[in-house]
Amino acid sequence: MKNKILLVVGILFGLMMVNAGLNKFFNYMPAMEFTGAAATFMTALTESRYFIYLVAIVEIVGGILFMIPKYRPVGALVILPIVAGIFIFHAFLAPEGIIIAIVLLVINLWVIIENWSRYMRIIQ
Repeated sequence: MKNKILLVVGILFGLMMVNAGLNKFFNYMPAMEFTGAAATFMTALTESRYFIYLVAIVEIVGGILFMIPKYRPVGALVILPIVAGIFIFHAFLAPEGIIIAIVLLVINLWVIIENWSRYMRIIQ
């Protein structure tokens, strides 16, 4: 049962990441409106051009890997810096989106914890 839940959650999480990455290239969804320091930060990211595209590529690749059960452990590691950045951004600059950031972080950490033994084999 847990594997089926993880499969569904993994596919949905991966689709969210791929969608977010593709949106950075094609702008088919309206961007969230931020104020204050959050707006300044987002403006800096988008005006740098290269960084936002780097984030988009990592989201797309990580999301695809996350959807495939065999590669989910690698996808979780690839996408972790992005999810951590989303969480930190919302924790300090835009607290109105903290709930979804926590959900993304919990899902990512869940997959990492579930695959901890695989990571330990690499380290040893």
